Amino acid sequence: MEELLELKGFLLNGNIADALLLVEEMTEMSKDDKLNRISSFAKILLLHLIKRQSEGRTTRSWDASIENAVYEIQKTNRRRKAGGNYLTSDELREAIDDAYRVALSAAAAEAFGGCYTVAQLGAMVDREVIIDQAMVLVSGN
Repeated sequence: MEELLELKGFLLNGNIADALLLVEEMTEMSKDDKLNRISSFAKILLLHLIKRQSEGRTTRSWDASIENAVYEIQKTNRRRKAGGNYLTSDELREAIDDAYRVALSAAAAEAFGGCYTVAQLGAMVDREVIIDQAMVLVSGN
């Protein structure tokens, strides 16, 4: 809210250069917020895809979590009025890739009753296949 009042002040005073600088800063803050939300849901998505691949099974609960995470990522990334997305496909893939390590750690604590270390569980799954699956789900293809 403070930034909007500051922007209003810049515009009322005709200080376009500072107004544009503040708009750029606000745009970055907004994108960072979107990225953080997407990353949180990507961790949940990847956690269940990792468990699904490593255990060779799924549950209704995992499927529901996957579906919800995909929905939330799509909703967060969608630009409502302007159309399109906040993150490009490459940026989205990078966000999902960055979330993988944390998701693998969480999956190691849950899959097979937590009997495998992160490294052991990581060796049991194909990271690229899981990330590709996540991208297909999120992109709706």
